[in-house]
Amino acid sequence: MDDRLDRHSARLGAGMRALRLRRGLTLVALAELSGLSHPFLSQVERAKARPSIVSLEKIARALGTSQLELLAAGAELEAPAGHSAPVFVASGEGERGAYGSGEARLLVRGDRRFHPMEFVGTNSAGGEYHVHQEDEFIYCLEGHATIDLAEGGLWNLSRGDSLYFVGGTPHRWFTRTKREYRLILVKQHLSLNDASVVWDPNLLPSKASV
Repeated sequence: MDDRLDRHSARLGAGMRALRLRRGLTLVALAELSGLSHPFLSQVERAKARPSIVSLEKIARALGTSQLELLAAGAELEAPAGHSAPVFVASGEGERGAYGSGEARLLVRGDRRFHPMEFVGTNSAGGEYHVHQEDEFIYCLEGHATIDLAEGGLWNLSRGDSLYFVGGTPHRWFTRTKREYRLILVKQHLSLNDASVVWDPNLLPSKASV
């Protein structure tokens, strides 16, 4: 158990540091954006501290990402896949973790040009808005979901419906039926090795809420 926790902490810390540097943020800047202390964030990056779910969500939001993607970034650094090699992810495999008000499973491995995810939720409240600089595509696999794009309006998706929106768009989703719904989310992925795009902290949810 300790070995698994240590590996989890190391992967999380590595992913957090990689994304922080990718966003062009210092630890001091991340501390200000997340509301967490600079020493604590340094310990998390060095796998010397394990953040609570609440703290991890604050870190993820400050970096414009999710808890799941923080872990995935660490995995990419451990064993980056060649871009020319096919990637097979069997049913039940793939990185899993909290995503918004539900759970998601990554459907690809390695540092790829986009990250498809399978999302499952039953939440009837949207929670806080999410904002990131990557474009996103949503396809409804099952059930009914309402996608709230703030000033972009409410979009009701049923099985077979899809929605695309550009980076910087505040978004959240929920169901009016109180039943499980499943979505395929495809996010544009900014490579950890590509420093051509600079993260804009003004996109953070706290500044985009309506």
